[in-house]
Amino acid sequence: MKNKFYLHVHNERKMSLINRFMIIIKQKPQYNITPNLYHMCKYSTSFNDKQNDANDSITKSVFISQATDVFTNLALEHWLYNNYNFTNHHVLLLWRNDPCVVIGRHQNPWIEHNTQLAEKRGIVLVRRNSGGGTVYHDHGNLNLSFFTPRERYNRRYNLDIITRALYREWGVEAEVNKREDIVVEEKYKVSFHISGTAAKLGRPNAYHHCTLLVNVNKTALSLALEKKKDGIETNATASIRSSIKNLIDINSHIRMDKLITAIGWEYLRTKALVLDDGGQDLIQRQKGFQYINPTEDWFPGLDKLISEFRSWEWNYGKTPKFTVTRVVDVPTEDNKVHQFNLALEIQNGIIEEIKMKLPANLVSKDFSQDVSVITNLRGTRYDHGVMENIITAIGCKTVTLSTNQNVDKSNMIATQ
Repeated sequence: MKNKFYLHVHNERKMSLINRFMIIIKQKPQYNITPNLYHMCKYSTSFNDKQNDANDSITKSVFISQATDVFTNLALEHWLYNNYNFTNHHVLLLWRNDPCVVIGRHQNPWIEHNTQLAEKRGIVLVRRNSGGGTVYHDHGNLNLSFFTPRERYNRRYNLDIITRALYREWGVEAEVNKREDIVVEEKYKVSFHISGTAAKLGRPNAYHHCTLLVNVNKTALSLALEKKKDGIETNATASIRSSIKNLIDINSHIRMDKLITAIGWEYLRTKALVLDDGGQDLIQRQKGFQYINPTEDWFPGLDKLISEFRSWEWNYGKTPKFTVTRVVDVPTEDNKVHQFNLALEIQNGIIEEIKMKLPANLVSKDFSQDVSVITNLRGTRYDHGVMENIITAIGCKTVTLSTNQNVDKSNMIATQ
């Protein structure tokens, strides 16, 4: 049985796109649940009451993106957020990416990941529109975006959909912690995160998106998210690092395709506003699973959004103001070594000011210790090598970091 897919957008051209979506034929899902009184009560069905409430006027769809390019998928997410009417139609978008590092809207990319290593490995960087921390994506990571009107935004509801699906299909007992991340506990009560979460709340729409670690390359994740302070001082949002675990390490039977199906069915069988299970009867009233091909033909204006997500101006230029400081050892003709503080002030990713703080014993009381360094590097884009270029240009011999370099090789997930 096929349902029509209604796309509510702002003009007739977008309305004509609805016939391009491929709709999967619904099949009755088969679930095996371990007998457990607590969980059976937790997932009991109450839809048979057929209450006439707001839930009955809202249908749901599960969109599955066929793209694996992170810029395209983030553009698709933003296009839906900007153009779709979710008043009577809630949407869950599922998507996967080629290896990439995704930072939060208000973060500093030079702090949050190992830029040099990522570039060498061909791991792209992108800044998303939501807040929160930095995450690593590859094909072993499932991304989920829950779209609703702003007034119906409910992060806990969305996370509970995921935990219910994990238990219903595989008996995995995952919980949502106080920070609203999904965690599992091992026998020694050590918690491991299997998901990270962030959101964008606007008018009239909102979305909550999260990652689910299925079979992520944890070595690549650890290397890509190696945190290097590198003398940077900033008020940008900092990521919170947590121990992680892949779902496949918890239950070896979990596979990505089956997980997509399980979460999709759980989403469709659950009422739109409350965590009541409507079972197969409710599933039959929904719009089902729909493969999405995110192209300009399907979504007019998408190419422009993709270009914006790819741009340096977005990924680096949107970085909150920060300062990079180094201690520079400068030898003099009398074989003495004086230490100077060299500082770069960076605004919108551009070097605005280069200052050197002279030692007090070298400066007359009538003059300031701070002097500006004249160089053609002022006004250029900052990157991880620019400080070394400036130090070479002013003839310094050795360099040490002004603060200890922090290298944290623990795994990271995004938290709000």
